Amino acid sequence: MERSVQVKRNRRAVSCLAAALLCAALLSGCGSEVKERPYSLAERSFSASGEEKAETFAADLCVPDGSGDYEDSEITAEAAALFSLEDGTVPYYKNMYEKMYPASITKVMTALVALRHGNLADEVTVTEDAVITESGASLCNIHPGDRLTLEQLLYGLMLPSGNDAGAAIAVHIAGSIPAFADMMNEEALALGATGTHFTNPHGLTDEDHYTTAYDLYLIFNEAMKEPKFRKIVGTSSYYAEYVNGAGETVSQTWKMGNQYMTGEQQAPEGVTVTGGKTGTTQAAGYCLIVSSEADDGGEYISVVMKADSRPALYGNMTNLMNKIVN
Repeated sequence: MERSVQVKRNRRAVSCLAAALLCAALLSGCGSEVKERPYSLAERSFSASGEEKAETFAADLCVPDGSGDYEDSEITAEAAALFSLEDGTVPYYKNMYEKMYPASITKVMTALVALRHGNLADEVTVTEDAVITESGASLCNIHPGDRLTLEQLLYGLMLPSGNDAGAAIAVHIAGSIPAFADMMNEEALALGATGTHFTNPHGLTDEDHYTTAYDLYLIFNEAMKEPKFRKIVGTSSYYAEYVNGAGETVSQTWKMGNQYMTGEQQAPEGVTVTGGKTGTTQAAGYCLIVSSEADDGGEYISVVMKADSRPALYGNMTNLMNKIVN
């Protein structure tokens, strides 16, 4: 209970700070700069002692202090960062405040909003909004008229990365995709993710749909406070049985796209991956965020954005997690 109260206080403080920064920028005629880079590196960094940091709004967040490693030829992705939840440090970061396309990592925020505003037992009837025709889009193969629970849709969203599930969730929660995107943006602002703007619940490319590696950490860290989210992203496969538009029972088994969870990739010795979300589009490249735990109990979140291939994505992520034990 005490931690829950503290988390709420932190979120209110973050929201107030973000609003104050935005207002100050607008008054000085720099509104466009806020959208591009709301905080400079110096503004987001702490040189204060641990005791002083504890009095700030970011007391329970990872904030770089300038000592992190940012020269590593083994990290070839365009942006990457490693966050230690144990001591609030950022042992490695590269371009973590650069605005980039998140692809399907967007769905972490979609799930967070759905969990906070929906009921897992709700029956959702899939609408035409879930018909996604873009070439290469990932789907969980649901169709208009299908009736699933919100819980089932969340598995369809996060495991096979169903863009169709994202659209169905958005319409159920908010009535439309634009209205749901507004809810996503409100949640992002409340978390201090002010380098982020969403236009849809699935991450298909839109020039006004972007985030940063640091903001993805803020969003994923918040989502991991939800027990159901932790369970979903820590699941390698899920069997769903539901009713289609003709009243027939149909079933599917959805497999997790995060290859650390399916055993197709191995984390470094001494590190266990506990969850995560992939994302891939032509514009975003190959992206991945994961939670992990070291044998000593320390918890970490690591982000890789815009690797140039799937092998490079997992190579970068493994090299990043190597910094936990080396």
